[in-house]
Amino acid sequence: MARYRESVCRLCRSEGMKLFLKGDRCYSDKCAFERRGYVPGEHGQSRRKRTDYGVQLREKQKLKRMYGLLEKQFRGYFGKADMQKGVTGTNLLILLERRLDNMVYRLGLANSRSDARQLIKHNHFLVNGKKVNIPSYLLSVGDQIQVKEKSKKVNRILEAMETVVRRGIPQWLELDKDKFTGIVSRFPAREELTMPIQEQFVVELYSK
Repeated sequence: MARYRESVCRLCRSEGMKLFLKGDRCYSDKCAFERRGYVPGEHGQSRRKRTDYGVQLREKQKLKRMYGLLEKQFRGYFGKADMQKGVTGTNLLILLERRLDNMVYRLGLANSRSDARQLIKHNHFLVNGKKVNIPSYLLSVGDQIQVKEKSKKVNRILEAMETVVRRGIPQWLELDKDKFTGIVSRFPAREELTMPIQEQFVVELYSK
């Protein structure tokens, strides 16, 4: 599978916004975007004029990189969102939020989505009491995510739970810290997804 192997901080700088790809570091003064908030490269500080297509492409890239997806995966989610009833852009965001790796990150059981993916693949979590090691697994309302008993002493999980206070836990999720358990109480409304993404540009890009 294709993988991005360079510094993920370059992605934030390329998109001109924080994508929160390095967990708690993104909230500290060590954040590369805070120190150098311009596009990387020799001409990074020069002004760039973007076409309509360029604006649409950048919104798609932001969203894709934020959730750590490849193009084929992302296009698949768009296809599912387009077939559902309702607003396609909102459907797309909710589908991405339903991913297990995203929910583990949102609950504060991992420092970043990439960290959550690795922990899931290493069999540290149960969904409704059953082992699930697929990061793209789509959760439903009422589903329960639980850290396995043997994994409750894993330092990466413990450290993530200590630092989750900085970003908070969304209102559509419930976390029981003592039991290392989270529940999807409902799906988020569009206004509750506060990341600065204009998903209508993504819809326009794929609708051409």
